[in-house]
Amino acid sequence: MPDQLDWIPADIDVDRPSNARVYDYFLGGAHNFEVDRQLAEQIIRMTPNVGDTMRANRVFLRRAVRYLAGQGIRQFLDIGSGIPTAGNVHEIAQAASPGSRVIYVDIDPVAVAHSRTILRDDPYTVVVCADLREPADLLDRARATGLLDFSRPVAILLAGVVHFLPDSDDPAAIIGRLRDAVCPGSYLLLSHVTGDGQPPEVLAAYDLSGQTDSALRLRSRAELARYFDGFTLVDPGLVFLTTWRPEPGDEPDEDPQRTAAYAGVGILAGDVRA
Repeated sequence: MPDQLDWIPADIDVDRPSNARVYDYFLGGAHNFEVDRQLAEQIIRMTPNVGDTMRANRVFLRRAVRYLAGQGIRQFLDIGSGIPTAGNVHEIAQAASPGSRVIYVDIDPVAVAHSRTILRDDPYTVVVCADLREPADLLDRARATGLLDFSRPVAILLAGVVHFLPDSDDPAAIIGRLRDAVCPGSYLLLSHVTGDGQPPEVLAAYDLSGQTDSALRLRSRAELARYFDGFTLVDPGLVFLTTWRPEPGDEPDEDPQRTAAYAGVGILAGDVRA
């Protein structure tokens, strides 16, 4: 590809949509291709609320990171971090507490390449290319950076990523491996799409994810609650995206179910190391 931008890896497949790039398009980003935009527009025509869900997920992530920083968390492992946009995890965390450390993890080559480009001068952030489906390897790569001290509390961020794992990958076991790698006082943040109470057009729109590099798996609230095994959910529990700790000035959401996604944050019990 002549005159290639530095965020485009040389071997990138531009003929098949990427979930990370479609998500970037929904957030108003510029790191996507025509094939991604076409799929996103097809989804919007079927159900305009999908774009709102993507944006609501990002708002939840920022809100939850502020909450975690307020609880004294200074280390973040953001898995499935995607393509950076304004208001990234490290920006939110470091605004609350300078020196907060963030490891961004993704498997999408555009997300990894662009993240490394924009974060190369930040000594408190590192970008790791790893697959959530291989938690042992992911953790080894994270530890190898030397950025996080796993003997002290870490926030594991799984915002909008676990729904790309099929049941055959056993997401609960994967999350369990991540949980076992962190100490008491650590947190799990999770957001995940659901089919609970959704109309047929929303379910059909999510089926289009099968055209990308990984299809979405809708899960119920009861299924998602099991992913917090070993963690204690903080108030308000596992709820629709827009109802998780709205901040002063946020517009009330009269129909939170329309986001078709749940969100929750849990703390790992035990003796906490400050």
